[in-house]
Amino acid sequence: MSDGGVHGREKLGEDGVHGRELYARLHVSPDASDEDIKKAYRVYAQVYHPDKYQTHQMQDIATENFQRIREAYEILSDERKRQIYDIYGMEGLVSGLELGPKLNTPEEIKAEFERMKQRQEEEKFAAHVRPSGSWLATLSLPQFLKGGGIMKGMVMSSEVQSHVSRKDTIVLGGNMAVSGDSGGGAATAMFRHQISSASSMEVVASAGLRSLLGFNTSRHLSLHSTGTMGISVSFKDGSVNLENTWTRQLSESSSGNIHLILGADPNIAVGWQRKEERSSATGELKFGPTVFGATGHYTHHFSSKSHGRIGGRIGSNALEFEIGGGRRISDYSTIRMLCSLGFEGIFWKFELHRGSQKLIVPVLLTRALTPLVATGALVLPSSLYAFLKVCVIKPYYRKRENQKILDKRQKTLSQVLEARAAASNAQTLLQNVANRKQKKQAERRGLVITKAVYGNLKGHSEKEEETTLGIDNELPLPILDVTIPLNFLVDDSGQLKLHEGIKKSGIMGFCDPCPGEPKQLEVSYTFRDQPYKVVVDDYGGLQLP
Repeated sequence: MSDGGVHGREKLGEDGVHGRELYARLHVSPDASDEDIKKAYRVYAQVYHPDKYQTHQMQDIATENFQRIREAYEILSDERKRQIYDIYGMEGLVSGLELGPKLNTPEEIKAEFERMKQRQEEEKFAAHVRPSGSWLATLSLPQFLKGGGIMKGMVMSSEVQSHVSRKDTIVLGGNMAVSGDSGGGAATAMFRHQISSASSMEVVASAGLRSLLGFNTSRHLSLHSTGTMGISVSFKDGSVNLENTWTRQLSESSSGNIHLILGADPNIAVGWQRKEERSSATGELKFGPTVFGATGHYTHHFSSKSHGRIGGRIGSNALEFEIGGGRRISDYSTIRMLCSLGFEGIFWKFELHRGSQKLIVPVLLTRALTPLVATGALVLPSSLYAFLKVCVIKPYYRKRENQKILDKRQKTLSQVLEARAAASNAQTLLQNVANRKQKKQAERRGLVITKAVYGNLKGHSEKEEETTLGIDNELPLPILDVTIPLNFLVDDSGQLKLHEGIKKSGIMGFCDPCPGEPKQLEVSYTFRDQPYKVVVDDYGGLQLP
């Protein structure tokens, strides 16, 4: 989005919604009528029309700002253009979306735009390849202390998925397992075809220790239900397995499934999943002639970066309890540590998740379930993590985040300086009217804006900002003085209203002083000679007094 006078293309905000800059330019609500838009345009045209100024410099400044408000008026006063802009912002207007008579409603415009985006996606679809894989390496401390190798076993699996067309997908994969002196592996190939929007089919072939040929088909049975049926034939012993899976959405945040297998090892499993904003839980009950057991896990997110996890497994041949937590270390990577107690012994389990890749390293500490070792295995990692979090992790990430902010400000320095200059020029033309309004309100003991700043108030208010970020005099502070434009926006009745849902950097005389950072508006004002101060978020509404 262009800021404070820099003419450009409006971008989507962090929440995926455009900042409605055109409404901000004219200082009107998104629900404004045509008459409101015309009235707002006339108010700004009286200030920014080039014919009102004598010098070439002032005429150039006025021309630039007049073109901005004229562009906003031309789009918002055109019914079809305004509909497109309301839905998709400037992207919809410059993307070649047809403005013919057939697009008369927002629904038709939205459908046409979605078709255009779908065609663009389909062009990239065939070349889209997604790899995934997991590596599990089990280490044994008792085995190592007895003079043996520390590696107890390893399991690796890898898969590559490629879309050969919009409806066809090929998946190639393989896995290998090693335990002690024995091991084995298998290779798998799968072809998936999307028959329709509600159904698909798969053909699977595997060679190796588990050689088989299978066929699966899946279909949406209703809006909330899906059914899958499959048959596979083993090349090893000729056995035939039949599989059926039914999945149903139980609520907005939970779903359940039933998985039935008939064949050499028949069993049935009933599962349940629930995912909310800060927590998720899964559970499964599985039983058959040779197996019976239940598993469950619960994860709670303490913040956007850290989470805790507790789980358990009980059955005819297993009893295990695990507890631990993890932390997101980057946009794509998460680390996790769990402590596991069970029949097989006491384990520490380390996990690294990056994208669709997983590395899991269970470390066997001891096979003896003694209270002392179990307590130590639980307490030691949490105590060590608490120490590292306070003394190492938090300082490191704080320094890294501050460095990112500094790097971003350096990269956008020229853009910000240009936007600040344009905002300053826009304020110059507003100043005379703003001063008259301010003087008039002061005489009436009405609303007088004494000081207003816009930008990253938190970053500005930190006294250690310059030393922490290394900001020198060449980098502008992440705020902008907007006292003049706000005094200009005070109406004849002595009120100031900023509309909700509109990004404030689009207001004439404003700009974005810190792209990519959270912004707020702080307003100090007097009303009836009493001082007040208010802080509002970037998209928040404001009405004074």
